[in-house]
Amino acid sequence: MPGTYASPLSPPPLQPQRNRSALIWLFCLSLLLGFAFQGTRGMWNTDEGRYTENALQMVDSGNYLVPAYGSDRLNFTKPPMHYWAIAASVKAFGPNEWAVRAPNVLAFALTALLLCLMGEQLMLRRPWLPGLVYVLTLAPLIAANVVSTDTLLTLFEALAMFGFVSARMGPPARARRGSIHLMWLGFGLAFLTKGPPGLLPLLAIVPFIAKRDGWRALGRLFPLGGLLVFMLSGFLWYLVVILRYPGLLHYFVYVEVYQRILTSAQHRNPQWYGWLVAYGPVFAFASMPWTLELLRGLNRARSIARWRQWWRDASAPLLLALWFALPLLVLCVSRSRLPVYALPLFLPLSLMLALQLDSRVDLARTRQRVLLGFWIVVLIVLKGAGSLYLKSPADSRVQARQLDATAAGNGYAALAFVQKTDDHVGIEEHTPWGVRLYLHKPIVGIAWSKPDSGERLCATLREYGSVLVVIDPGIASDAFGAAVQRCRPQAVLDLGPWQHHQVVLLRR
Repeated sequence: MPGTYASPLSPPPLQPQRNRSALIWLFCLSLLLGFAFQGTRGMWNTDEGRYTENALQMVDSGNYLVPAYGSDRLNFTKPPMHYWAIAASVKAFGPNEWAVRAPNVLAFALTALLLCLMGEQLMLRRPWLPGLVYVLTLAPLIAANVVSTDTLLTLFEALAMFGFVSARMGPPARARRGSIHLMWLGFGLAFLTKGPPGLLPLLAIVPFIAKRDGWRALGRLFPLGGLLVFMLSGFLWYLVVILRYPGLLHYFVYVEVYQRILTSAQHRNPQWYGWLVAYGPVFAFASMPWTLELLRGLNRARSIARWRQWWRDASAPLLLALWFALPLLVLCVSRSRLPVYALPLFLPLSLMLALQLDSRVDLARTRQRVLLGFWIVVLIVLKGAGSLYLKSPADSRVQARQLDATAAGNGYAALAFVQKTDDHVGIEEHTPWGVRLYLHKPIVGIAWSKPDSGERLCATLREYGSVLVVIDPGIASDAFGAAVQRCRPQAVLDLGPWQHHQVVLLRR
């Protein structure tokens, strides 16, 4: 798919001052697109609610080492980097939708700048073009407006690959040791954001360097200083929590690696065709407005002769093709698949499209400026319409208002959602954690089918004194009543239904 690669000996036609101006304009455009209507839509459960809940728990408890749901349910499904980013934003701007989503918008803008810097290293005639392609693509813009780890992960993978490109493909005068250290810093931060998936670009780096410079050259990618940077930035947190919590190493290896890759335990498109369901629409529709260019490039990439040429030349097209194809293969083979997992692939994709479009884009032409302005307006309108009119039954803002109305003025200190399940994943997926942002009260999820569910309910009442309990409709009222009596509450108020659930207020 990559287009013609310009020789590193040919100087880019744009002057440095014009490059800086283009970067400023692009950064402002990315912030405009990212922050437009950013606080309009409520938080949607479960993903946005779960990430927000963990960050708010950090802020309220002061414990920034271990992510947690409430005071008694630790959460090691993701490393803490994204929670730290949200918590810092909430501390700076207050608990609101805008603050919770701000880190992803900033990551979106910084990623575009890193793509431009990579464009300079690859000697594109228009080095700002990869960043512009990325900013104008639907998938990254949509992801920047959803609270998830993948936009931050994409930023750190971009940082890592910028370090690599600077060291191995940029001008010889570049301080290569510092660039390699930057690469490992990026991989460390990516590892601290989402674990092993943050290292997928290494699958492209290793064969590329082996082909271009020989296997012995791989040693220069793993200097002691670079590995130390990676250990400090990406692995130190894992070491601390593994030493503090026995059995956690087994959880990381077995549940977060083995089960996610090789089993259907996560229930995320595990079928043999799940890769097509998860990633097909991303590249078919969310790659707009570049879908036709993408199809043209993929059609050219079908040629065996072209692949042989890329392999023989061992230049930018081969690196970009490997960077796109090998991580995509891993994502397709894995049994846990969600569309947002493909977001980092838009880094090599943006550079590929920029190589393909480099000789055809000229914003001095009135027609191209008009088309660019039109598409920017379309993106803002689509984002505004989606924020204002796209509704979800899992909207935490709506749920919070309904629960507040159900409480009917009765004060309470915490909320407990009692689910008929014995699975911790079921609690994480079905508890509306996002209501905490609006009600400013701790949320507790209780798995009713577990043997200790009654004791957890009583412990919650003892800890908070008054609890608004939302009961799953599948739970028998007499069994729940018997469990409540063992807690010896001073008052039990039946407040009526909420979304087919029963709501009860318990006071000590």
